[in-house]
Amino acid sequence: MLEVFLTEEQKRFRREVQDFVKSVPRQLILDMDADKVKFPYEFVREAGRRNLLGIRFPKKYGGRELKWVDEILYIGEINKLGVPFACLCSVTSIVGEGLNLFGTEAQKEKYLKPLIAGTQWAGEALTEPRGGSDFFGATTVARKKGGYYYLTGQKRFTVGAEGADFFLVYAVTNPGGGRDALSAFIVERDMGVEVRHVYGLMGCRGTGTGRLVFRDVPVPEENLLGKENEGSKIFYKMMVPERLLSGGVGGSRAILEIAARYANKRKAFGQTIRNFEGVNFKIADCITKLDAVSAFAYAVAKTIDDGVGTPGYQRRLVSEVKKLATQTYWEVVNDAMQILGGIGYTNVYPVERALREARLAMIWTGTNEIMNLIIQHEYYKEILAKEVEGRDVEADVALTQEQLAEERIYEAEPITTAP
Repeated sequence: MLEVFLTEEQKRFRREVQDFVKSVPRQLILDMDADKVKFPYEFVREAGRRNLLGIRFPKKYGGRELKWVDEILYIGEINKLGVPFACLCSVTSIVGEGLNLFGTEAQKEKYLKPLIAGTQWAGEALTEPRGGSDFFGATTVARKKGGYYYLTGQKRFTVGAEGADFFLVYAVTNPGGGRDALSAFIVERDMGVEVRHVYGLMGCRGTGTGRLVFRDVPVPEENLLGKENEGSKIFYKMMVPERLLSGGVGGSRAILEIAARYANKRKAFGQTIRNFEGVNFKIADCITKLDAVSAFAYAVAKTIDDGVGTPGYQRRLVSEVKKLATQTYWEVVNDAMQILGGIGYTNVYPVERALREARLAMIWTGTNEIMNLIIQHEYYKEILAKEVEGRDVEADVALTQEQLAEERIYEAEPITTAP
């Protein structure tokens, strides 16, 4: 679907990513899913060696200075390995976004460079046991004393809890400050971070996802990212890669291809099952949805690249991509399993693993219900802040202005009767 948009340089880049994806050992994918691998260090290191981490960031820190449209292309290919691998590569983009936009030169040299090189790894500590989608209801606190902030609290569902060298942690520095209550910190593991639980996950295994505990962890003031009490600014910027990269649908395309090839071989009632409407209409619906997501994700990536619209407008589009792409992923993998029938529910095909992985995508980085809240909120802000552009379609009715005034009632008024 994206071929019409791609330059020759982008096609060469895609082939480079494809070569890397093909080089990943099958056994690593299986061992991660079997919980035999706590964290895939070699995968991260190899991605770094091939200069395939942090591709949008400046060359002076090891990046390639590519665009969002390139990263959508990139993550789509990585996704063919499975959601855990796409998640690992996305974390570099997410944490790296905060470091690149808000970090000091010293912070970029110390943390962003090795992150891009794959010699160090970062965890993103957002969610709390009592928080979930209520990010700004965080209870982890950071108290300033001398040249240090002392962090106390917990974070859960942190990818890389078992493998990260440092974490980007949000903590309250201004209690009662609402969206100005939080600050962001770069917290090294050996500063005293405790890993209390690595979760047994339904899918997306092998990324060391766990719960972190901070007990008066001393963080030097030079590890404050950005300004104190302005963590929300960093959070909103990090949500762009966090959600936009859901638009890389290469993984679900690969699963659909498995189902389509199966339908072209599998016979029932004397013919291949691709000839049955119940099967081939599912294929048609799935590829239509995937092409729509691909085109939309590319358009939104280009919107971010070109700086089109307000931050609220961009936030709405990114939220739409996350919602649409993850819902489509789930639907496509479900339909693929239905086409394969009983054999799709076994480990003979990777469809059952993909189904377990796809379920998480509608929950993480803000549930799809939270995406709906953002989408409608930003949309209302847009349309109510301006007059109707172009033709006023609402006026194309046969009633007079007097009749309209009588009939277009927006708040019920009591009917009074004469005494």
